[in-house]
Amino acid sequence: MVVVVVSWGAFLQTCLILMVRANQHNPRETSCDLHAKQSELNSFLWTIKRDPPSYFYGTIHVPYTRVWDFIPENSKQAFQESSIVYFELDLTDPYTISALSSCQLLPQGEKLQDLLPKDIYRRLKTHLDYVKLMLPSWMTPDQRGKGLYADYLFNAIAGNWERKRPVWVMLMVNSLTEADIKTRGVPVLDLYLAQEAQRMRKRTGAVEKVEEQCHPLNGLNFSQVIFALNQTLLQQESLRAGALPVPYTTEHLIKHYNCGDLNSIIFNHDTSQVPSFQNVTLPPNEQVTAQEIESYFRQELIYKRNERMGRRVRALLDEHPGKTFFFAFGAGHFLGNNTVIDVLRREGYEVEHTPAGQMLHRRSGELPDADAPLEPFLHERPDLQEDEEHLLELLEKVEHKLKKKRRNKQKKQRHRQFNELWVRMEESVTAEAPPPVVRIINGYITVQAHPQEHDRANQHRTFSGSASWSPALPALCVQILLLLLLS
Repeated sequence: MVVVVVSWGAFLQTCLILMVRANQHNPRETSCDLHAKQSELNSFLWTIKRDPPSYFYGTIHVPYTRVWDFIPENSKQAFQESSIVYFELDLTDPYTISALSSCQLLPQGEKLQDLLPKDIYRRLKTHLDYVKLMLPSWMTPDQRGKGLYADYLFNAIAGNWERKRPVWVMLMVNSLTEADIKTRGVPVLDLYLAQEAQRMRKRTGAVEKVEEQCHPLNGLNFSQVIFALNQTLLQQESLRAGALPVPYTTEHLIKHYNCGDLNSIIFNHDTSQVPSFQNVTLPPNEQVTAQEIESYFRQELIYKRNERMGRRVRALLDEHPGKTFFFAFGAGHFLGNNTVIDVLRREGYEVEHTPAGQMLHRRSGELPDADAPLEPFLHERPDLQEDEEHLLELLEKVEHKLKKKRRNKQKKQRHRQFNELWVRMEESVTAEAPPPVVRIINGYITVQAHPQEHDRANQHRTFSGSASWSPALPALCVQILLLLLLS
């Protein structure tokens, strides 16, 4: 009998890392002209000059795998060296997720059908039926490979649409495009940083409450909401008919971010998560309405929030003078006019942009140590290659042992009960897995393992898919665990 000796903790970690590494999209696939030297790239890092220094970092709401390799090393180093990491919202807090969901719902007893004009309701239902029909063809093999199926995804995003407030239905429709669907299932950048901060046992927090983000969206008057929903449906209907070119998409946003384009107009829409309704083809009275809506969102979701967030950043810095903070907010909060940076400068702090390649400021008296090791991010472990080779050896041994057990099944009567047990357990591993747990976090979808798998690995992660990913790997990892347990 083959004896397999392995550290359970190391094995579990190896399986997890391989899943993350194997499932990443290729972040180098972009059409922008990147400079050969990283030091020539712009970055979304700003240093708050104090002793010790603290940092602002601009994020975007896209899968972290699409931008990670373009994030300069000094930005990652600033995150690593910071003892406290703050976000707009705490996306790892169950209350935050629950409150975000609740604020989108109509008052008890109300239905969307009773509020919307009949024509708009009919068009909305027709469009959602179209999306549900097309969703299977929009999804990637990577998504299907990790158990994210069209029905689950549609229900997670739009399953209770008749109970949502019209403004949130408008945002939902705007996100139900083929390009955006293909990105679902991977943590967006700020969520990934929050997960990594927790894994590295950093103190985390949030500078805003859910209500402060949610109530402004619910504050549009009814006629403005109907206008916004109608414009969104018109755009989607034109796209379906092929009469309109694909508008500004997530791909454009990723390109500008990876290229270091510090353009406030681009990132303000991502930060507020509200589409633009400006259109030169609109009649004059509707152009006025579109301008009013954009002005309202800019004031409520950018400027007022910047003021509030800046004051709270200052209070945190004043309260903890000896700590290094890393504030990760949407990039739009740091670009343009009346930014969080402007608020902090008015409060007397010196804040400077930190280009890629520039060394970070140090605590006074502390010498820079370029060779000082930093804890690697989950998918950047330097010893991963050795772990992969070790895991492959284990898989080969497991396959050999399983074949040997099957050959001996009929020969050794005394092992019959054990073998029958093993067959049943093996079938439970290779049978079709239960639906994954699909979560909506601030309008973005993440997927985590089914609770049973979650308990086995004692991990709370989300994974992306890849054409190189083998669906057999999770099953083999589980088989090794079972084998170790029963050996």
